[in-house]
Amino acid sequence: MPPKKRNSGAAQSKEPKPSSDKSFADKKGSPEFSLNKHTEKDVEFVTLCRSLHATDSVCERAWTLWKTVQDVMEDVDANQKRLWGSCLFVTATDMDAACFTLTEVLKAVNINVKQFVGLVRKLDVNLDTISTKVNSALMRVEKKYDVMLALYQRFEKTCKKIFASTPDEKERATMRTCWTMFLLAKGRALQMEDDLVISFQLLLCTLELFIKRSSPELLLPLYKSVVSKAQSPLTRTSRRNQSKAKSRVVESEVNVELLETLCKDNDCNAEEVKNVYQTSFSAFLDLMDLSRFPDFPLVTDVSEQYQEHYLKSGDIDGRLFFDGDETVLAPKVDISQVERTPKKTSLDDDGPLIPPQTPIRAAMNSIKMLRGDLPSSGDQPSSNLATYFKNCTVDPTQGIQKRLEMLGQVFSQKFGEAVGPHCIVYGRERFTLGVRLYYKVMEAMLESEEKRLSVQNFSKLLNDSTFHMSLLACALEVVMATYEESSFKNRGCSHGEGDQAVRDLCFPWILDVFDLSAFDFYKVIESFIKAEPTLSKDIIKHLETCENLIMEKIAWRTGSPLFELLKREHEAGATEQAEPPASFSLPLQHNHTAADLYLSPIRPGLRVLPPESPATPSSQASSQPTPQAAGQAPRQPKSNSLSLFYKKLYRLAYTRLKTLCSCLLSNHPDLEHVIWTLFQHTLQYEYDLMRDRHLDQLMMSAMYAICKVKSVDLRFKLIVSAYKNMPNTSQETFKHVLITEGQYDSIIVFYNQVFMQKLKTNILQYASTRPPTLSPIPQIPCSPYKFPNSPLRVPGSNNVYISPLKNSRLSPGMMTPRSRMLVSIGESFGFANRFQKINQMVNSGDRAHKRTLDGGSALKPLKRLRFDVDGQDEADGRFVTIPVQNSSFRVPPQIRLI
Repeated sequence: MPPKKRNSGAAQSKEPKPSSDKSFADKKGSPEFSLNKHTEKDVEFVTLCRSLHATDSVCERAWTLWKTVQDVMEDVDANQKRLWGSCLFVTATDMDAACFTLTEVLKAVNINVKQFVGLVRKLDVNLDTISTKVNSALMRVEKKYDVMLALYQRFEKTCKKIFASTPDEKERATMRTCWTMFLLAKGRALQMEDDLVISFQLLLCTLELFIKRSSPELLLPLYKSVVSKAQSPLTRTSRRNQSKAKSRVVESEVNVELLETLCKDNDCNAEEVKNVYQTSFSAFLDLMDLSRFPDFPLVTDVSEQYQEHYLKSGDIDGRLFFDGDETVLAPKVDISQVERTPKKTSLDDDGPLIPPQTPIRAAMNSIKMLRGDLPSSGDQPSSNLATYFKNCTVDPTQGIQKRLEMLGQVFSQKFGEAVGPHCIVYGRERFTLGVRLYYKVMEAMLESEEKRLSVQNFSKLLNDSTFHMSLLACALEVVMATYEESSFKNRGCSHGEGDQAVRDLCFPWILDVFDLSAFDFYKVIESFIKAEPTLSKDIIKHLETCENLIMEKIAWRTGSPLFELLKREHEAGATEQAEPPASFSLPLQHNHTAADLYLSPIRPGLRVLPPESPATPSSQASSQPTPQAAGQAPRQPKSNSLSLFYKKLYRLAYTRLKTLCSCLLSNHPDLEHVIWTLFQHTLQYEYDLMRDRHLDQLMMSAMYAICKVKSVDLRFKLIVSAYKNMPNTSQETFKHVLITEGQYDSIIVFYNQVFMQKLKTNILQYASTRPPTLSPIPQIPCSPYKFPNSPLRVPGSNNVYISPLKNSRLSPGMMTPRSRMLVSIGESFGFANRFQKINQMVNSGDRAHKRTLDGGSALKPLKRLRFDVDGQDEADGRFVTIPVQNSSFRVPPQIRLI
C-alpha cells in the first residue's frame, strides 16, 4: 500500500509508489509460490506469504517456527497475524532470502517498527529460537530507525525556519524531494547509514542545495536574504570554467554563507560540514548530474533512484517519515516534559540540571564541548610537553612523530573503509582531534608523575611504544564516542554480521586497527580519566564500559598477553596467585598510574597479610623486595598490571553474580557464597576456560552446577531468562559459546561437554560432608570514575558547600532556565554590586521558593544569601564571605552569572 500523498503539485503525482507490493519480488526474481505445498497451513498465513512473495522454503520454515512458539506465547490469538509476520522476517533473515522488505512486512501486518522489534524478541522462547544473526539484524534495524527518526524530526523543525507556506503547498513538494534526495545521498555516500553525525551533516548539505535553488517566494526572510546576497552580483567564474558552469547550473559551488547560516542554526561545526560537501556530497551530485532536470528542485527521478536503493537494502522505506506513516510512527512523548527543566529527586543527585535533549542536539553539544576543551596548540605538543621530551635520556620526539604519521594513515584508511567512499577525510579529522587530546592527556599525566615522584626524566615511559599506542587509542575512542560512532549495541560482539562487522566502529574496533592488545589498552583507561577532568559523564561511562568489556571477554582472546602472564605466575608456584583471596575484603586502591603499569609491570611477590595485621605501605611494597631465607630459590616477581586486573575482575564477577542470584535464588541466600567460591576457583586455577569465552558463561555454569549438587531445582532455561533481563548483556553470550576450536553451540552444550568435564571433581566436593573452604566475598567499591554525589563542605564552615564547576559544561546555549540563575563562586565578576543583585533576585519573583527536603509539595521562602564583600575580596572577586541568616543554607553546587 503506497503512502498517502499530499496535494503538492503536478511533479509529485509522477512519483512512483514507495514499497509497492510486487516490485521487490519482481526485482529479485523470486521463485513461483506453490499453493499445493501448503494445504495443511492456515489459509490466512498462506495468503500473507503470497502477498509478501515468500518462497516455498521460507513459508515452510516460518510455519514450523510459528508452531514452535504458538503454545508458549501469550495473547497468540490477538496478535496472530503480527506473529506470522515476525516468523516470516526471522526465517527470511536466517536464510538470507531477499523476498520482501521490512516495510512490506510492517504494512502487511499493520505494525510499527518499535512494536515489531519487540514482538520478534518475544519469539525467543527457547535458547535457539532467535539466532545471533537475527538479533544482530534487529539491532541494526532499530539503530537505523532511531537515527532516521531523529534526522527527520530535525529536518521538519529546520524546514519550518526556511520555507514559507504557500496556498498550493509547493513548499511541501520541495521538502519531499529534498528529504528523498537526502535519503539517497546518505545511502550512496555511507556504508554506515546509522552514523548520526555525518548523516546530519549530509542533510545540511542537501538543504543548502535546495534553498539556493528555490524560488524566493518559498523562502522566509533570513534565508531569502542570504541567497539574494550570493546571487547579486553573480558568483565570479573564471573564463576557463564558464562553459563547464553553464552545463552544470544546479551544481554550482557551495554557498558558504548559506551553509554557515544552516550550521549556526543547528549548532554544527561549519568546517566539518564544508568537508562533507566537498567530498561525499559533491561526488553524489556528480553521479546525479542534476543539470538534466530543468524542473529542479522538483526532481521526480530522485524518488525512482531511492526506490531502487530501498529495495536493495530491504529494510525501512525512509520516505514514509514524510507522510507520517503509521509504520514509522514515533513513540508519543509529552513535549512539555521535554521542554521543562527536570526536578531533582534527591539531594544526592549530582551534576548540573540539563533537560532532555534530542539525539542530534546532544551530539552537536558533545562535539562542541570536545573541541572547546582541546588546547589551542593544535596537533603539536605544547612547549611544556616538548620540554618533557627534551629532558629524556633518549628524546622520544622523532619516534612519536613517525608513529603518529604511520597510525594516522592506517586509521584514516580503515575509517574510510568502514564508513563509506570519500570518507577518509573524516577519518583524518577524527585522528587530528584524537592527537590533540592525546598530547593534552599525556602532558597532564607527566605533570602528575613529576609531582608524585619529583623527577622530570621519563625516558623509559615516553619511549614505550605500547604506552603511546594505548594512550592514542583511548583518545581516539573518546573522539569516536563523542561523534556517536562507537557504541555498545552488541556489547563487543560481532559474530554473524559478516561484512557488517567490518563496517562497525564500535569498540574494540580501534584495538584491531592498531593491532593493540586489550590487556595493554586497559592499563591506561583509569589514568586517562583521572588526567582529563573535562570528560563528560557519558564519555566516562563509555570508557568504564570499555574496561568492563575487556575484563569480561576481549582480554581473553587467543594471543592475549594475559595468558602469558598467568602462565608465568602459576609456574612460579601455587602460592603465587594473580590475586590472593585474602585481599578480597580490602578496599580497592586507585592510587596507581599508567606509569606504574607500563614502567613497573612487575612487583615483588609479597605475602598478603590479613586485614588486622600491619600492612606494608604500598609505596614500599612496590619498590622493596621481600627478603629471602638462606638457601631459598629467588621468587619470581609478580605483575602489577595482572594483580590490578584480577582485583577488578573479581569485583566485577561477584557484582554480576550477586545480581543474578538476587533474581533466582532469593529463597536460598546461602548458595550465593558457594557459587562464588566455585566461580572464583575457576577464574584462578582454570583460567584457560576463559580463552575465547565470556565471563558470564562461567558464571551461569557455576550457578547451575552448584544448584545441581545442592538439589535445588533451577533449570538453565530459567537462568538464561533471568540473565537476558540483566543490564549490559548480549544474547550471543549464551547462544554462541566456544565448545572446541571452530565449533560453537549453546551454553547448555558448553556446560555438559566442557565445564562439567573440567571441574567435575571440584563440583562434586560441594555435595560432600567436607566441602571446600568458601572464598572471601570481594568488597564492592563505588566506581572510581563517578563524581561525588554531594557537594563537599568548605572546611571550617557548616553552611557553605562546593563542588567542581566545569565552565565548558555550562555554556549559555546548554543551560537550563534554572542554571541560568546561578553564579559560580570563584569566578571574577568585576563589580561587587552584582552580589547585591543576586540577593534581590533570590528574594523576588516566583523563583524565591524552594521545595521542602522531604519531597512534599509545600513551598517555603528561600533563605536570603547576603554577600559581604570588602577589602581584597572586592578587588579581585576571588574570595567571598557568605554568612547565612538564621539557619544553615546549602549553596547550590554550581552558581553562575549570565
